[in-house]
Amino acid sequence: MKAPARPDAAATSSSPSPARVGRFHLSHLLGQGAQSTVWLAHDPHLERAVALKLMRPAAIDNPGGVDQWLTEARHVSRLSHPHIVQVFEADIHAQNQPYLVFEYVPGRTLSEHLGVRGTLPAHEAVALILNILDALAAAHAAGVVHRDLKPSNVLVDGSGRARVMDFGIAARVKDDAQPSAGDVIGTPGYMSPEAARGLPPSPGMDVFAAGVVLAEMLSGRRLMVETDPHRAVRRVIQEDMALPTNLAVDVDEGLRAILMRSLVRDPALRFGDAAEFGEALRQWAKSGTQVALASDGLSGTLAFLLRRLRHKSDFPALSDSVARIQRVVDSENESLASLTNEILKDVALTNKLLRLVNTVHFTHAGGGSISTVSRAVALVGFSGIRNLALSLVLLDHMHDKAHANQLLEEFLGALMAGSVASALAPSPRHAEEAFIGGMFHNLGRLLTAYYFPEEAQQVRNILATSEHPQSEAAVAVSVLGLSYEALGLGVAKSWGMPEVLMQCMKKPQGVPPSKPPARIEERMHWSVVAGSEMAELLRQADPAQLPKRLSALAQRYGKVLGMSTAEIQAASLQARQKLIQMTTAMHLSVAPDSPAGRWLAVSHEEGEAALTAPATLTGMADAATEVMSITPVETEAAAAPPHNAVEMLLAGIQDITNSMVEDFKLNEILRMILETMFRALKFRRVIFCLRDTKLDMLTGRFGLGEDAEAVAQAFKVPLKNGRDLFFAVCTKGTDTLITDATTENIARSLPVWYTKAVKAPSFLLLPMQTKGAAFALIYADMPDAGGLVLDEKVLSLLRTLRNQAVLAFMQSA
Repeated sequence: MKAPARPDAAATSSSPSPARVGRFHLSHLLGQGAQSTVWLAHDPHLERAVALKLMRPAAIDNPGGVDQWLTEARHVSRLSHPHIVQVFEADIHAQNQPYLVFEYVPGRTLSEHLGVRGTLPAHEAVALILNILDALAAAHAAGVVHRDLKPSNVLVDGSGRARVMDFGIAARVKDDAQPSAGDVIGTPGYMSPEAARGLPPSPGMDVFAAGVVLAEMLSGRRLMVETDPHRAVRRVIQEDMALPTNLAVDVDEGLRAILMRSLVRDPALRFGDAAEFGEALRQWAKSGTQVALASDGLSGTLAFLLRRLRHKSDFPALSDSVARIQRVVDSENESLASLTNEILKDVALTNKLLRLVNTVHFTHAGGGSISTVSRAVALVGFSGIRNLALSLVLLDHMHDKAHANQLLEEFLGALMAGSVASALAPSPRHAEEAFIGGMFHNLGRLLTAYYFPEEAQQVRNILATSEHPQSEAAVAVSVLGLSYEALGLGVAKSWGMPEVLMQCMKKPQGVPPSKPPARIEERMHWSVVAGSEMAELLRQADPAQLPKRLSALAQRYGKVLGMSTAEIQAASLQARQKLIQMTTAMHLSVAPDSPAGRWLAVSHEEGEAALTAPATLTGMADAATEVMSITPVETEAAAAPPHNAVEMLLAGIQDITNSMVEDFKLNEILRMILETMFRALKFRRVIFCLRDTKLDMLTGRFGLGEDAEAVAQAFKVPLKNGRDLFFAVCTKGTDTLITDATTENIARSLPVWYTKAVKAPSFLLLPMQTKGAAFALIYADMPDAGGLVLDEKVLSLLRTLRNQAVLAFMQSA
């Protein structure tokens, strides 16, 4: 019997490593056998990983050794199919060393897969064998018979799909000469009776082998166990194959009958070829409940995780998030938007809420396809949100602090990706959906970090120590048996997540389109993809190379997003500042030298670049307004306002609330708001501006502090055709803090009336909008550059005061 010319992935003996074969740089041994070794290699020309198969010297010296190698190359080169491992090229290296270059498929062999899983459910086994049969059908259509199909010659990739490999002893049905008597080719235990008798190659041989492989998947063990290969050959000629009694519980009589037909000794009674075998299995799948599952390719890791999810608690939330949500829920003044914003700051709360509203229990109430937290909050209600938040385990109460810290970093990564995706969203209306899509783009990585922490650490270690660059997806497959993307999609599907969010979790194939897609969902998908890639770049890139790489990323996605490079860079900075706000507000501590610490460090050069790049009005809004949007304390040297400032703001808010319960005068409420701000934070002056409908601009009406009345008269903020900072702030409705207005970039964006009559070096702008249009503005300043320092708590209270002013106008109207 000829041994197959392929490596055994389970081999443990080592083989000396040539550093290079041709142009290929060898990394490490993937497997080896009697006639060949297979290496993971790097192709420097095409910048990709490949599998490189080298013949051993003994095989080269054997008669016909090199011919057999060329035969494999010719056979596979004729076949192009998604379930066949592709051959890229064949050549002979120096010193007569033949080699084949194959597509590198991260994953494990089916034999390794079964060693981990054991018995597979019928729907999973059928899904895998259909992949194999589709590959064999393509080979049979091309006149090629594999002749050595077995679990070790099948790869299961990261998406749970089977890929057939090793056509080393394949033969053409018509062209190959009939073997001489006794020339038995194949692997005992998998070869058909006619192959054991040395008959010419035929598709029925592969059908028989595929039946044996399917039976092995359904039983978890070899169909024929024989230590003596000659006895195994005699048995397959003389005995009918008997199915084990311990087949998977969901194997019915229909599937059993199909399986037995594939194993009949007489090839005339068997399925004629792989396509006929596959069609019978598809008809079986359609006839029962298995139809929905037959194509899922459910992997062992995914099935195991789904079982664990049923018995282990949800993602842990942050204690501060839960406490803040309780305060918002208990408050009489906070809105649905406030609660939505608090929930979006926490991955666990967002995840559980969306899962809840997309279950069948909420379908009758308008649920079942909800992809935004704001809609979910409206459906569940404030009290439901309180109960949901209290049901979560708290991250900072986890016993394993190292695990908690790693999970926190993954959570921050999800928030960072969401923030960038939100900034790149096709419109403000889709910003929240893009944020959630970005947050869950790497759901599989988050799941692994929490439920499989050891495996997650192993993936990180391999990526950090590998000599040659490897993709995270490839490493995840080698450790988990499937990619993070496949894992996340599988779980999201089981949770009933809406299609728009699951689409955001998929990594697109090929290069980005050269123009924005017509469908808004596709445009948002590309925002999520670009946002996730940018977040990962900011975490991993060498700071010295970051500007160059960030620019390249912006150029790659600029056309599909319909944004300039400068606008995308500005969105990156805006997202990082938003993350700084979140971490400061939730009192999170991240080591500066950690990967997550890089998100929280915005260099002066990045800020300058983002502020100066755009020249259009939209650019001014994105780069001057949003990039300079309120930023909490970013350094240890910047101290928060005194505690009594918070107390005074809280007391003022309470007084204003009490006054608004009864009849009130609008001007009195507005003066109470300005006075609370002025006294609590010791501003130099506070000015209130209101829209003048005749002039279509915001004009100063009154104020408190130094020369307040005279300064108020100078305020003239146009609401149309403006190009300065004040116009951009009011148009976008973005709360903005300028710590140093004397810098050249900021000074250039200030209106002339401000530089002449006001000229404060540090100021705060709180615009007020209704139906997307500005109708008022609260302005406050300090006499010194850098003198305006606000932490998240104070910012939240100032926003509450501003919101009270909006409410007062609405009630008054």
